[in-house]
Amino acid sequence: MMDMNTLAWVSKKKILGGAKFSMTATIPIAKNSLTSDVTGPVSGGGGLADSYYQPFILGWNESRFAIRAVYGFLAPTGRFQNGANDNVGSGYWTHAFSSGQTFYLTKNKATSISAFQMYEVHTTQKSTSIHPGDTLDLDYSVMHSFSLGGEKRVQLGLVGYNARQTTDKTGPTITPAQSKAHYKVNALGVGSNLSLSAKINVGFKYFQEFANRSTFQGHSIQFSGSIKF
Repeated sequence: MMDMNTLAWVSKKKILGGAKFSMTATIPIAKNSLTSDVTGPVSGGGGLADSYYQPFILGWNESRFAIRAVYGFLAPTGRFQNGANDNVGSGYWTHAFSSGQTFYLTKNKATSISAFQMYEVHTTQKSTSIHPGDTLDLDYSVMHSFSLGGEKRVQLGLVGYNARQTTDKTGPTITPAQSKAHYKVNALGVGSNLSLSAKINVGFKYFQEFANRSTFQGHSIQFSGSIKF
C-alpha cells in the first residue's frame, strides 16, 4: 500500500515555442508485506518511502496533442539497511528521463491515445555496493470520455504498462547468472477518470501482469485524485 502525495507548480509564462515550465514533488508513505510460498515471510515495513522530485518539466499543449519532457530523480529518503526485513526504501539514487504524449483523435478531445516513456539510471546501492541495472518503462492508454451533464465527465478505456531491464546488475555478491537475468514486466487493464469539476478529478486503474520474467508477477489497483488551486 502506498499513499502518494504530490505537490505540483505550473508557471503561467510560456517558453521555448509555447511550453509551460512546471515542477513537482511526490512524498510517498508505504506499507509493504512480502511473503514467499517457499520461504514464508520475506519482508514487511512501513513509513516514509523514497521521494520523487521533478524539478524540470516542459509541457506543450495544442488543440490535437499535448507533449511533456521531464527530468526527475528518486531520492533514497526511505529507510534502508542491508539485511533488514523492514526496508521501505531502495538505498540508492535514480535519475529519470521521461516524456509523455497525448493525441486527440477527435476535435472535441473525447477520444485520446496516450503514451509515457521513462529511462531510469540507477546509482550504486549504499552499504552493498550493488549497482542495479538501468530500466526502460512504457505506459500507454486508449480512452474515451462521456459527458455526465454540466462540468462532470467520465473517461473510460484500456491501459497498460511494460518495463525492461536494459543493463546488467553488478556487485560483489552478484553472480554472473544473476547479472544476466534481466527482468521484464507486462500488464494490461482498464482505467477510468471522473471529472467532478474543472478543479477536482478522481481516477481508478486495474492492471493484471502477465509473462513477467526474473521478478514478481501479480495485479494492482490504483486510486488517484487531484485538486487544482
